[in-house]
Amino acid sequence: MKSISEDQKHRGKGQDMKTTKSDVNQQEWSQTIPELYGQCYDNSAHPDIRVTAMLELGSPLEMIQLLQTTWEERFKVCLSLVKLLFYLAHSPLGSIVLLDFQPRQFVMVDGNLKVTDLDDASTEELSCKDDNDCMLDFPTKSFLLKCSAAGKCEGINEKKNLFNAYRYFFTYLLPYTAPPGLQPFLSDILNATGDLRYGINETLRAFEKVLHLYKTGIYLQKRPPLLQEYISLQGFRTRETQDYKCWPSYSHLGCLLSVHNAEEAAGICNSQPQCQSFIVTQQRTWTGRRLASFRSHLPDLIPDANAAIYIKRSASSREKL
Repeated sequence: MKSISEDQKHRGKGQDMKTTKSDVNQQEWSQTIPELYGQCYDNSAHPDIRVTAMLELGSPLEMIQLLQTTWEERFKVCLSLVKLLFYLAHSPLGSIVLLDFQPRQFVMVDGNLKVTDLDDASTEELSCKDDNDCMLDFPTKSFLLKCSAAGKCEGINEKKNLFNAYRYFFTYLLPYTAPPGLQPFLSDILNATGDLRYGINETLRAFEKVLHLYKTGIYLQKRPPLLQEYISLQGFRTRETQDYKCWPSYSHLGCLLSVHNAEEAAGICNSQPQCQSFIVTQQRTWTGRRLASFRSHLPDLIPDANAAIYIKRSASSREKL
């Protein structure tokens, strides 16, 4: 819940703009901010807290926790942010800038990033007489933008949002533990947004390209087939027991990772000295990829018509199947 003052209820122009969902398409707007369920008005309360807004519940964004999640989940946060900034750049109200752009201004709702409120947002763009009036300054970098014929600094709101996304989110969440085949594309995104060579349109296209490569498995580097080193037991799965851990994993009990197919899982298993077998589960991530469980030993097998377990031939020769 959030308390809203009487003064806030009636603000609506320029620098003090308070944007409400009635101003824009509700479906698009609900993808960017927590949904407003209702408001309560208490005439007996102090004027500053008479109106209480009841909003969709979101989890505060914790960067330390995000850094401990899988790359796929961190990429989802960045993609969600890019989509949000794309909408703000093209909103019916004009280009909206977030004046207090900090991770604490965002929450996670059902795995998607949303901005908590727009009290510190504005559609006002900097006025100018020439390009020298359009300096966009950050603590470590400055950019000289163009002064348009209309006397406004061209794209300054969009570019301010985008560079803040780069310095607060992309630099921390995109590169680490990214699949090797995607790293060149992620480097291009980091370089282009860090230099503001990309606008939000180009940034969104670049993110969607990475998502396509990842979902389809095109990013996988060509190498000799690895599954031939494994025995496949169709119609079986293993019991869920604690095993060796890897980072980052979808499970605290063992090594559970996202894979495109069994061939990619075989490559992961080969790269981990402890791994002797793996099973590609029926669980899927938000990208549609399956989760694979990697094992250091051969536990009891359980009949399952929809499953298959892959065992290293070297391991199977030491154990009776």
